[in-house]
Amino acid sequence: MKNVLITGGAGYVGSVLVPQLLDSGYNVTVYDIMYYGSDHLPQHPNLKVVDGDIRDTAKLAKEFEGIDCVLHLACISNDPSFDLAPGFSQSVNFDCFEPMVIAAKEAGAQRFIYCSSSSVYGVSDAPDVTEEHPLVPLTDYNKFKGMCEPLLFKHQTDDFTGVTIRPATVCGYGPRMRFDLSVNILTNHAITNNKITVFGGAQLRPNLHIKDMADVYEMMLEVPKEKIAGETFNIGYQNHSIMDIAKMVREVVLEEYPEKGDIEIVTTETNDPRSYHINSDKIKRVLGYSPKHSIKDAVRDICDAMKKDLLPDSMDDVKYFNVKLMNSIGAK
Repeated sequence: MKNVLITGGAGYVGSVLVPQLLDSGYNVTVYDIMYYGSDHLPQHPNLKVVDGDIRDTAKLAKEFEGIDCVLHLACISNDPSFDLAPGFSQSVNFDCFEPMVIAAKEAGAQRFIYCSSSSVYGVSDAPDVTEEHPLVPLTDYNKFKGMCEPLLFKHQTDDFTGVTIRPATVCGYGPRMRFDLSVNILTNHAITNNKITVFGGAQLRPNLHIKDMADVYEMMLEVPKEKIAGETFNIGYQNHSIMDIAKMVREVVLEEYPEKGDIEIVTTETNDPRSYHINSDKIKRVLGYSPKHSIKDAVRDICDAMKKDLLPDSMDDVKYFNVKLMNSIGAK
């Protein structure tokens, strides 16, 4: 699995994953539409960066030639971004998915890793949501994420391995930063405004540090195919309520910025009822993997990046917010 193509590799997770894979000796091709640019990616002799749309199957198929593994991250991520232009979002997140899988298989790729989402479970009061839990999506984003999964497994053969990852909400610092994810949002507000607004508060949300996300994807390149072929894995670490996360954020930010004295937490109503407690025992049982980084680590990493002035104008620059940037460029 030495030659890897990552769709959406210039995005938030890719900005951490790509340097990690290069450091591990992989040859990496990033195929990305570059809404957020690629200046944050490293200059490296084993990195090829392609400006391309995943809906252009013919162009993508040419880049699949010589690739051992496709790691599919590209999508219109999160509900607000999807709702901005539903037809466009469906074309990116669903319509082009099966043609992409077929093209990768025909080009000789041996493995296809699909980044789905734990949000496919919707709302569940089950004490532990395992991979066998019914998918009850609340939004089109969740629905199409889930609908792609069987399309991958439909094309699996002895020579073409498909595996699906359902990650929790990712958090922490990345060179292509996002401030529209729960832990990152709360941290940004705590540092910048000395105030955290919690929408709802009782909803349970699983979280995963971005470094652990990168570790899981690298592991999927390395484990024997018989352990992952046709499998789906939840990957999360800490399941906490939004209010508990806010309190953790306040604690860490006050440790890092003691001069703030205190940070106010304000509660308001929400129209986002998603609540679920995902169980990630399967990936530990089958592959021996456990996350290593906590929510508090993610908050500290963001604080450190802020202190180094790596995240200027963090409240207002549209590059940190997917839906704002897509709206500003008229993505279609």
